[in-house]
Amino acid sequence: MSFQAYLDAAEKKTGLTPAELVARAHERGFGPGTKAGPILAWLSEEHGLGRGHGMALVHVITKGPGIADTHVGTAGVHRDASDTLDLRGIAHRQEPLDG
Repeated sequence: MSFQAYLDAAEKKTGLTPAELVARAHERGFGPGTKAGPILAWLSEEHGLGRGHGMALVHVITKGPGIADTHVGTAGVHRDASDTLDLRGIAHRQEPLDG
């Protein structure tokens, strides 16, 4: 499952876009330097997310939407189309990132 697919699944489960979840995390004081444990606990308790979806969100909460290009453009199961994740939500996927 790609990073983007994990974020999409989290959106479907919570009804919140990744950007909304990131904003809520930042309101709680989570961000760069925050360990994964507290973020995972919050995502589980308040949003019912498991570890896999939670770790994808931990990444964007603590490091932003950029990902390593290791799997970008590959044929593997963890492939992503871009090295920048789209946090705006599934409904906006076809819109340009700067639009």
